[in-house]
Amino acid sequence: NMALIIAGERSGVGKTTVTLALLAFLCQKGRRVQSFKVGPDYIDPMFHRAITGRPSRNLDPILTSEAYVRDCFFRHSQGVDAVLVEGVMGLFDGVPQPQDTVASYQFASTAHIARLLELPILLVIDCSRLSGSVAAIAHGYCSLDPSLKFAGVVLNRVASDRHLDLLQAALTPFPLPILGVLRRQDAIAIPDRHLGLVPSEELDNLPDLLARLAEIGQTCFDWEQLLPLTNTPPSGLSQLEDSLIMLPFGSSTPHTPHPPIKLAIAWDRAFNFYYQDNLDRLEQLGAELVFWSPLTAEALPTGVQGLYFGGGFPEVFAWELAANLPARQAVRTAIASGMPTYAECGGLMYLCKELVDFADNTHSMAGILPTTAIMAKNLTLGYRQGTALRDSLLLKAGEMVVGHEFHRSQLRELSPSPLFNLRNYAFPGAATPEGWRMLQVHASYLHLHFGGFPKMSANFLHKCLAFSVGDQLS
Repeated sequence: NMALIIAGERSGVGKTTVTLALLAFLCQKGRRVQSFKVGPDYIDPMFHRAITGRPSRNLDPILTSEAYVRDCFFRHSQGVDAVLVEGVMGLFDGVPQPQDTVASYQFASTAHIARLLELPILLVIDCSRLSGSVAAIAHGYCSLDPSLKFAGVVLNRVASDRHLDLLQAALTPFPLPILGVLRRQDAIAIPDRHLGLVPSEELDNLPDLLARLAEIGQTCFDWEQLLPLTNTPPSGLSQLEDSLIMLPFGSSTPHTPHPPIKLAIAWDRAFNFYYQDNLDRLEQLGAELVFWSPLTAEALPTGVQGLYFGGGFPEVFAWELAANLPARQAVRTAIASGMPTYAECGGLMYLCKELVDFADNTHSMAGILPTTAIMAKNLTLGYRQGTALRDSLLLKAGEMVVGHEFHRSQLRELSPSPLFNLRNYAFPGAATPEGWRMLQVHASYLHLHFGGFPKMSANFLHKCLAFSVGDQLS
């Protein structure tokens, strides 16, 4: 089957469009395609899933580990016809490595994942402001790290036939095939906002967008060269057994038989930032996931023993969230009764007293945390190393995890009993206290991947089980 990693020479060169166009064409041809995304982003995988009908998986060795990334990739690449991995930022961009490492790429970069999984790279180059210089870019990227394999290049934003002639002439001396050419008029505008693209679930014109992508996929790529070039099974299957033995995640965890723990997962246009692996992990451990909408539901699903609020865009739907008084009341009652609740980023904002949107309008939220989330101009972004300051649903005091922060809001009042001390992962400096631990709530801006610290999911479910048993006893 076909396996390729799509890289950009920098951010914003069109690698998402190229990835989606390739996925759309392959799916239109009836291929079963599994996609992956390098890094912590939630929104690109939503678009992948909208096209392939299969959950896209994040490959992030900082949030998890190299062994986990390898295991996740090979496990989910079984039984499909094609595998595509969308890179992150520019090919070599990631987290700087210690000075004594010889690798030319940064840790958790697209190049790092390409090397780890032995995948050929399809390099997308933005040609809108260059002609002959394309040769220097292509040559530099392909020769910087001789251990990387390149399938070819895609020339994006080509202005005219004459422009294409100049680009082709410049690339002729190099053994690097041009596998795709996208003209300026092929540009697809996927609307974006303050945290990247607008999620696929919010787009009214999604079917038109997908049809247009499939058309670009069909007409702009050299499939005669693309398919045979990548027509090799992913190598590394021999390592699969080793990595499964190494990883507690890969094995099915033995647990005492009990009725499934029902978890309410907030899922709608306001809350949809979840790693599929996190949901899978909870199910493997015996949870039954019940999806519900804080935007539209009149009540919580019946019989649930825990709540999970992922991230998303509560600020965009703050009017509707505030107007749904029954849902806010149900959440408040459940949490006040001691129901274990895990809330991340947007979920944390929903549990606040109020949310102040970009237009300075104040909206009532669930009213659990005695603070207000205020939308700000500045983006808080980056990997964080978190040390637990106290026991919580997920962690014991002193345990360390790595997560990712990505938000525009700030809290007016800080927690009197913070969950974490957070340090910048790449450049550890002073620690900042963060997160809320109240009742049975773990609420934080930190996005966590359960593959990085598998005990977290088990700890959460144990608390849910204890809550439900206590319920029956009382």
